[in-house]
Amino acid sequence: MSDYDDLSARIRALCAGETDEVALMATVACELHHSDDRFDWTGFYRVVGPELLKIGPYQGGHGCLVIPFSRGVCGAAARTRTVQIVPDVEAFPGHIACSSSTRSEIVLPVLGARGRLIGVLDIDSDRPDAFGQADADALTAILADAFGHL
Repeated sequence: MSDYDDLSARIRALCAGETDEVALMATVACELHHSDDRFDWTGFYRVVGPELLKIGPYQGGHGCLVIPFSRGVCGAAARTRTVQIVPDVEAFPGHIACSSSTRSEIVLPVLGARGRLIGVLDIDSDRPDAFGQADADALTAILADAFGHL
């Protein structure tokens, strides 16, 4: 399990002063992915058009390239702007299986200044029920720190 306080401080130090969204996403994805062995795939999907996400920086195997807001867990997080915690991806209606090893996931909206939706952070685990509210709270704070000023 992650030590979110240490991880948050490390990400804050690495990202200080950076304003490029892709550079921030690459750094955050790398730091998160290597911080916790529950994290099997860690990455961002960027808003690239109306109701459309496209893969951004990530760590792990290949991800889906394009996800409409109307589909899957990532689409639900983008559409509702709320954290999605999915204990069992097989039980999520409309789940998009980008990787056969994924058993559970957490997806968080990435918001910039004035609530602008930048994209979503998707973390998949090869373990069932890998994520909880403590993860959602800590990861939301990390994302607000890194992207909230953009």
